[in-house]
Amino acid sequence: MRLDRFLWYARIVKTRSAAQALCEKGLLRIDGRRVERSAASVRVGSILAFPIQGKVRVLRVEALPIRRGPPGEARLCYEDLVTDRDVQPPSDD
Repeated sequence: MRLDRFLWYARIVKTRSAAQALCEKGLLRIDGRRVERSAASVRVGSILAFPIQGKVRVLRVEALPIRRGPPGEARLCYEDLVTDRDVQPPSDD
């Protein structure tokens, strides 16, 4: 599946053009490799890492969606590997 379609179908971005722009900035990585094309392939098990809305998101693709469905359905397509609980603020020690 194309990377831009996955990001849009999984409701990570609001529009497909926003997904294409995110891909073409060169900040997104699939399995550690930098991606500059929105047509890059995503497979089940791929690890995506990218900055969005001031945070770095790391996701594992769990399923390939067949449509842009409701948010609950979209959320089943990926697993967040980094959560707010994983990010610790620096200590002043």
